[in-house]
Amino acid sequence: MTLQIFNTLSRKEEEFVPLNDRKVTMYVCGVTVYDDMHMGHARSAIVFDMIARYLRFRGYDVKHVTNFTDVDDKIINRAAERGMDPLALSAMYIDRYFEDIDRLGVQHADAYPKASENIGPIIAMIQKIIDNGFGYRSEDGSVYFSVEKVKDYGRLTGQKLEDMQAGARVEVNEMKHHPYDFALWKAAKPGEISWGSPWGKGRPGWHIECSAMCTRYLGDTIDIHGGGNDLIFPHHEDEILQSEAANGKPLSCYWVHHGMLQVQGAKMAKSAGNFFSVRDVLKTHTGEEIRFYFLSAHYRGPQIYSPAALEEASASLRRLHNTYSELLAAASSAKGTEDASAEVERFRKAFIDSMDQDFNSRAAISALFELVREVNKLLSEGKLSEEGVKNVIGAMEEMDQVFGILPPPAAPAEDRSGELVELLIEVRNELRARKQYDLADRVRDGLKARGIEIQDTAEGVKWKRAA
Repeated sequence: MTLQIFNTLSRKEEEFVPLNDRKVTMYVCGVTVYDDMHMGHARSAIVFDMIARYLRFRGYDVKHVTNFTDVDDKIINRAAERGMDPLALSAMYIDRYFEDIDRLGVQHADAYPKASENIGPIIAMIQKIIDNGFGYRSEDGSVYFSVEKVKDYGRLTGQKLEDMQAGARVEVNEMKHHPYDFALWKAAKPGEISWGSPWGKGRPGWHIECSAMCTRYLGDTIDIHGGGNDLIFPHHEDEILQSEAANGKPLSCYWVHHGMLQVQGAKMAKSAGNFFSVRDVLKTHTGEEIRFYFLSAHYRGPQIYSPAALEEASASLRRLHNTYSELLAAASSAKGTEDASAEVERFRKAFIDSMDQDFNSRAAISALFELVREVNKLLSEGKLSEEGVKNVIGAMEEMDQVFGILPPPAAPAEDRSGELVELLIEVRNELRARKQYDLADRVRDGLKARGIEIQDTAEGVKWKRAA
């Protein structure tokens, strides 16, 4: 079976065929860094981490880029409230973002470009859009994209331009030729952060940064473009228009969108005040538990968040961890004859078949628990052989290359035996000072029996481990 991906652009599952043999380019829209990550952001990071991991598991060479929006109205307003420089505020939250995703076990993307560090490429792309007849400068020095110049606006949403409603970040003002025209370059307001441009001082619009950075880091046409389904309109719709107006080529072959994390029927969002920060949740749950919770649902559907739902998932994962620990303990002591090869092969096939069906992690985890049920029965009946134990451990760890839900390897115990030897030498010295030589000799002999040789020298007592 070949890997099938649901493509928002075609609204159906398609066989995944990269542009360049086994190399895959993937761009994912990241966070606007004016506050800490919430659990909705965590779902996005974990979903695309899982997708990148699985593509690598299947032998693809993946170049994964996720951006940071570090210049934005929300950042500017939050920085003004705190009396901070906007880029200092966003840099602080970028650092905290990495702290959070590291605790969630998210493997870093190959690049994390920032809008503020790509002003040159952004300006160059805007100029190409103007030169190609799709952009215009307004009276205040802003630059807008003219949607009326495009014949097929609405490809991702499947709606015609006249039927669309303005999204949360679609501006409507008298400077525009059409209500749905969107800003490529925003003229500077007094006191705002800005950069020089051919059209005057200003800063990038929201959509253009992704088009410019995607082109710069991955090329004119990429394999996969991803994000939450709240970005389909207007952000990704407008990205397509900009990129194709500038480059004359399709932006992405596959558009992959995950469903929203919901709280009481509404999308989790900072603006709605109904969010749970990742940092707060990590106070009571591990990163593996959070990953397991998200991967237990199919990425494309909505997911209802509640502390109770997360605790239920955590309890299931703990049962899985218990079986894994029992297998590790039995790796050199199992006495049975069953090598579990049939069970492991069924699981591997079910795992790959599920993940090949549009990254169906929910079905793959169900297959994992079926394996665990079969293995627990073999363990309890004493039928599993050492080879069987190792086969099952190998299959679980192979799966974990994609999911990252097994407990991390235990850190090697710190060797503090030297401190204990030093303490016993102090006790021996005290006994000798009190002329309790019999007890002092017992300490010396006891250490010698355990491979520690003591020498009384002119410089004091020295010790070494016997060869």
